[in-house]
Amino acid sequence: MADSLNSLSTADAWQALPASQWNESAARHLLQRIGFSATPAETARALRDGLNTTLARSFAKMPAFPKPPLIAGLETDTPQIARQLAKGDPAPRRQADKDARERSREALAELTLKWLAHAAQSENSPAEKWLFFLQDVWVVDYQKVKNSALLYQHQQILRQFALSNAPTLARAMSRSPAMVIYLDLQQSKAEAPNENFARELFELFTLGEGNYTENDVKETARAFTGYRQKFGQFSFASRQHDRGTKTIFGHSDRYNGDGVLDLVFRQKAAGTFLPRELARFYLTDTALPAAHLDALGAAWAHDGYDLRQLATRFFSSRLFFAPEFRGSFIKSPVQFYLGLLQDLDLNVAPLPRQIIGVLRSMGQMPFNPPNVRGWVGGRSWINSATLAARRQLVQTLLHPLNRDALNGDELHELDVAAKNNLANFTLDDARLAVWQDLPTDQLTASLFAICLPGQRGSELEGKIGAFLDRSSGKRLPAIRIALTALLESPDYQLC
Repeated sequence: MADSLNSLSTADAWQALPASQWNESAARHLLQRIGFSATPAETARALRDGLNTTLARSFAKMPAFPKPPLIAGLETDTPQIARQLAKGDPAPRRQADKDARERSREALAELTLKWLAHAAQSENSPAEKWLFFLQDVWVVDYQKVKNSALLYQHQQILRQFALSNAPTLARAMSRSPAMVIYLDLQQSKAEAPNENFARELFELFTLGEGNYTENDVKETARAFTGYRQKFGQFSFASRQHDRGTKTIFGHSDRYNGDGVLDLVFRQKAAGTFLPRELARFYLTDTALPAAHLDALGAAWAHDGYDLRQLATRFFSSRLFFAPEFRGSFIKSPVQFYLGLLQDLDLNVAPLPRQIIGVLRSMGQMPFNPPNVRGWVGGRSWINSATLAARRQLVQTLLHPLNRDALNGDELHELDVAAKNNLANFTLDDARLAVWQDLPTDQLTASLFAICLPGQRGSELEGKIGAFLDRSSGKRLPAIRIALTALLESPDYQLC
């Protein structure tokens, strides 16, 4: 039995889980938290391989994510679009702006669906969820950036440094063209420094509130003057940079942006900030004990702020496997959707209107968080509207596609997918039929192994079994009703 949080000393909390406590429950907990689901096959593999091998495989490298075609076209045409938007005649400029916005929206839809399909592959899921976590720290959004090619580029920069070290990642993020636009570095110059990036760098990216002063913000804004982007490339406008002496965290020098970041990672708070965000994103809505976070932060700083080592230490720790953290965390909309696909062995349908619409209704649009703080998560995911959207998603995935409700473009995309042997977008009757001849006890066991493996032998399993027994004459509809009940249940919303 794993140790509870209250029984773990600061010295023990971040020690590796003893091998004797590595069991099926622990394996499912790990897989659901580092990825999107814990399918029976992946759970069996993790149980067989052990904790260390599973983590080493999960965070070995960041998977390559090819540039979507519409993003590539938008990126290529960005200079031409910029020239059209700079023309003096208002009418052509308005039309060019309208065309550019439409192209960018279409590219964003394609980017979103292709990333979801990429992340849904079980071998990619842990690394892509880690990337999604870092995107929820180093936030940019479509509403402000307005260029989907820059959002893809921002994610690619994160992807490049996601398993390196935090200071290197921070330097790269300060040069991300999307970030330059998002936090107004583009307009920051020596005679008028803009404080937006400096403030969020400390508060939301590296240190947290209370670990800097207003003067630190003002002086740091001076250090980052001259940061620019042009046509999606970072540039440094040396004439716009304040070369004077700045005093930051009690140190005085002619700091530039990189110099500030060197100072940031000498602060104790830099060690505890990302682990705190890590726990909030992956583990619990309740703050961990300060002493435990201090210990993890000190160990991480000693490791040179190595991000892969942070992930390995956190996800292998005795604290991570404490019983109060199991089955108690509300799935985000993205995890709920991708987990459903993995549990039901389905693919992302090439239907942006449907997929993006349901994610928006559930409250989480990839590449477009609500503000610079990212998504709050936790209980904020659940209200009457978002629960209704989750139920609608389940209904959609458990019934054949209604082609009569699709437009011409969507039908064309389905035909293209079929030619590429891509199907299984919903659980149709043919997929359900493999279960219909099973004895009730085997059928019930199969459904629970997919949906709620932790509740095998529960009262709920008995009720589902009794329902299926009474429906022997209408087996397929009964299976669909049983699956719906399990996937809409409160317990399925948790991991």
